[in-house]
Amino acid sequence: MAVAFNSFDFVASSLSLFVSSPYNAPMDVIYLDNNATTQPAPQVVAAMQEVNTLLWANPSSVHRFGQQVRQRVELARSAVAKLIGAKDRELIFTSGGTESNNLALRGVLVDGRQRETASGVGGGAGGGKRVLITTKIEHSAVREPAKLLGEWGAEVVYLPVDQSGYVEPGVLRDALDAHAGTMDTVLISVQWANNETGVLQAIPGLAEVVEAHRARLSKCEVGAGRGRLLFHVDATQAVGKMPVSAPLAKLDLMTFAAHKFHGPKGIGALYVRGGVRLKPQNLGGPQERDRRGGTENTPGIIGMGVAAELAAAFVADTSEIERFCSLRDQFERTIADALPDTVVNSASRPRLWNTSNLGFPRLEAEAILLGLSERGVCASAGAACSSGSLEPSPVLLAMGIPEPIAHGSVRFSLSRYTTHEEVEGASRTVIDVVRKLARTLPVASAG
Repeated sequence: MAVAFNSFDFVASSLSLFVSSPYNAPMDVIYLDNNATTQPAPQVVAAMQEVNTLLWANPSSVHRFGQQVRQRVELARSAVAKLIGAKDRELIFTSGGTESNNLALRGVLVDGRQRETASGVGGGAGGGKRVLITTKIEHSAVREPAKLLGEWGAEVVYLPVDQSGYVEPGVLRDALDAHAGTMDTVLISVQWANNETGVLQAIPGLAEVVEAHRARLSKCEVGAGRGRLLFHVDATQAVGKMPVSAPLAKLDLMTFAAHKFHGPKGIGALYVRGGVRLKPQNLGGPQERDRRGGTENTPGIIGMGVAAELAAAFVADTSEIERFCSLRDQFERTIADALPDTVVNSASRPRLWNTSNLGFPRLEAEAILLGLSERGVCASAGAACSSGSLEPSPVLLAMGIPEPIAHGSVRFSLSRYTTHEEVEGASRTVIDVVRKLARTLPVASAG
């Protein structure tokens, strides 16, 4: 006999299971994995619900209903642009940070007139090479495209970093000098706030180096090697957590995503300075000024607009940012006082207020994370995209962190919703879990 199925009963039952489960219930979890994703703000959820129930028309449609939705999309675009200090027309909405990074790198370095082969990337207009200057501590959404571009024939230059993961502006100057007087297409891609350590790059200082090099190129005689030089910044962890508008005028491209500042997943943006030529990667309709085809993610865009308005108010409040810096520092001190072997990775450089990367020598991060999870504390061993790997973080290894520390390094990341009580509770749990593991697990090899 067929069993009658009521979808509403099924949804209600699923929700009941979620709420009743102590493992999944939000009230029983201390969530310190906000660099992976943040909780959508209630206002964001409400706005997206309104779109899905009342404003579901295609914003590209010419009828009145579609144009009502288009108006809301453009209002959201204005809110997002205001958050970063950009013009509305300089934003391309994408599916998130990964797509934005790929669009920036491939859109600049893959010649639109040629196939994506070694000849299509290696040889630019006028015979110049295509060069990517980046680091080995970038998010995988830059590291992996960089690797692919290298296989296609681009020259990939990796800037050295110190043990804190910091790029000295002089290092970039030296790399650019190697391409002075050429007709190369050179793209620099550097992450503003590192997703694993929170270390902040001196983007204004790096931008000044780029401007100076660009000025030298402009003085070259015609035909003597006026290259194309662009600066891309992956600001996925920075936007919505700190002011970014001041140096924006000196940047050509900038990546960010809504779910890092209490917006929805599946929506991000790429800032493209006016006049920058970019080869579209999603071919189809004329959406986003012919730069990214496909029907707009209307709920995501409008949700991102609401999140941007809330984030703008937060980043303007310096006292709040200082308060969270103190909260993070307190978290680190409490753990380091109880566990003297603890290493605070990148502590010597300015860091994002919300990120703490702690190394527990000769322990395994996976074991620590499992112990924390069983006690209701959510953290990670690095980028969420890399979870499941038993290898130490390639970012930490590229910084020169010794393997016994890198293997036992755990990332804790706060949000603007994190409370003092949660931080205190999490620190106690970390201390208990690490002490227990140190007593019961074999010491990892120092090799």
